[in-house]
Amino acid sequence: MGCTKLLALYTGGTIGMQMSAAGLVPASGFEVCLRRQQTLEAQPLPEWIFRELLPPIDSANMNQHNWLAMVTAIRAGIEQDSCDGVLLLHGTDTLAYSAAALSFLLLGLPVPVILSGSMLPANAEGSDAWANLFGAMRALQAGVTPGVHLYFNGVLLHGARVSKLRSDAFDAFDVLPRQRHSPRAERIPASIDYRQPRRPVNLAVLAFYPGIQASHVRALLDSGVQGLLLECYGSGTGPADDAELLGVLTAAHERGVVLAAISQCAHGHVEFGVYAAGSQLASAGLISAGGMTREAALGKLFALLGAGLSQAEVEHWFAQDVCGERAG
Repeated sequence: MGCTKLLALYTGGTIGMQMSAAGLVPASGFEVCLRRQQTLEAQPLPEWIFRELLPPIDSANMNQHNWLAMVTAIRAGIEQDSCDGVLLLHGTDTLAYSAAALSFLLLGLPVPVILSGSMLPANAEGSDAWANLFGAMRALQAGVTPGVHLYFNGVLLHGARVSKLRSDAFDAFDVLPRQRHSPRAERIPASIDYRQPRRPVNLAVLAFYPGIQASHVRALLDSGVQGLLLECYGSGTGPADDAELLGVLTAAHERGVVLAAISQCAHGHVEFGVYAAGSQLASAGLISAGGMTREAALGKLFALLGAGLSQAEVEHWFAQDVCGERAG
């Protein structure tokens, strides 16, 4: 069954930007532009109400506080304004990160949420803005399953699997074919569903590279990091002959830091037991993100740690497929 009343939630981004002396900048007032453009549409659209998160931002400035504000606004649109679908307008730089984070922050939400934006401002000649925006509205009107999705260039994509692959083309987003096989959670407990309050979390991402030193990793972990996402080689390997580095990781895990591993390969999948080097990382306390993207793994860590779960609880739910992020 399709949506009949939508919340159009505007956060900023290229779609509503205006030109300044320094380049494109976020701007308010997009509702007027949207209503004017709607009168030119030949096909009917569902009823919608407009809400704006102020100030509108360039999505390059996106942070955890913005994600939490989005969740609050989405819940208000559903619970107070009786909306049965949500269209969230967002800049493209961190659109995949927000789609992933919201996928986990809105677990169990009974209505669909679609994120969209554009590569060119709505007022630019040849812009993709209206095709994306009204295409997303019509997808919601036709019927979309509850959960978080991304609509771009005529394609509806899974919110927790999508990545931005291009910066100079309208087909900027896609889902890479990555191996995924994890048990699907039979239910979503109240401790991690959309009604659970979240708080900001000190998270970090670090890529392994030839020459990385234990002191680099120690400095990062000593900054108060609660969760560290390590981008490993191949199927989940790293400099396993560096006893000092492994010791730094082990000590961090023992004091409660959640350590998770993704593959640096675009089509990669972490499976620690393939190589001894991977097994040593697992022994140091790392947990596998399987074939999850960086965006999904980071968003999931935030949602779990931000809910106040213990290290053991975070590691348990991180390994479960809760919204299709780890399913083939």
